[in-house]
Amino acid sequence: MTDLFSNAVNVIDTSTNTNIATVTVGANPIGVAVSPNSTLVYVGNHGSNNVSVINATTLAVIATIPVGNAPQGIVFTPDGTLAYVSNELGNNVSVINVGTNTVIATVTVGTRPRLLTTNLTGSLVYVTNQTTNNVSIISTTTNTVVGTITVGSEPVGIATSPNGTEIYVVNKASNNVSVIDTTTNTVINTITVGLSPDQVTFTPDNAFAYVTNQAADTVSVINVATGTVIATVPVGINPTGIASGKFCNPI
Repeated sequence: MTDLFSNAVNVIDTSTNTNIATVTVGANPIGVAVSPNSTLVYVGNHGSNNVSVINATTLAVIATIPVGNAPQGIVFTPDGTLAYVSNELGNNVSVINVGTNTVIATVTVGTRPRLLTTNLTGSLVYVTNQTTNNVSIISTTTNTVVGTITVGSEPVGIATSPNGTEIYVVNKASNNVSVIDTTTNTVINTITVGLSPDQVTFTPDNAFAYVTNQAADTVSVINVATGTVIATVPVGINPTGIASGKFCNPI
């Protein structure tokens, strides 16, 4: 868990639900992602324009990687060879070679890129651009933008369905979710949710998606098969991050 104002990451033991370590990283850490083989943790330090690399066994920082301006989201390719970091104030994405912990490419995207996801094969990375109201598609082979999808107003959260057929994009200012077909890379549905939605996650069985609604203090439950909201759950104040099963979509 990133601690924005303490410049640290708190490590929680899931068997005891206790904080077992605090790892000092860069300034204002926000984004966090675990490598597919669970050996590395990448932390995006929004205030120091770098990524801290933590060894998941020793809980020590083993590298610090300079990236763009105000790193936000991080996603690994499924094979764990590359990591993509959205730089919110740089309007670009840094591509990191995980084997060497070095930036090998910088890809220009829309303005205020926020979060990222990949398709199931890892051939494409999808990035939400909050103030251009679209999603950039990056080829992981060429590290170039190969497409742009117009979505709702102020897209922030994004997640790929477990079966890989759809991508959900949460549009904060239009209070809805755009559903992208990964075969055609087109929007096939728009689902109205609560006020100022922020993040989304799927259940591992692909049956449901859950969306946090910051201004409504609720979570919308979406039936994925029908693309409709089937329940609204009251929660605490300003819900943001959400996760289901083994995967987490970092803020």
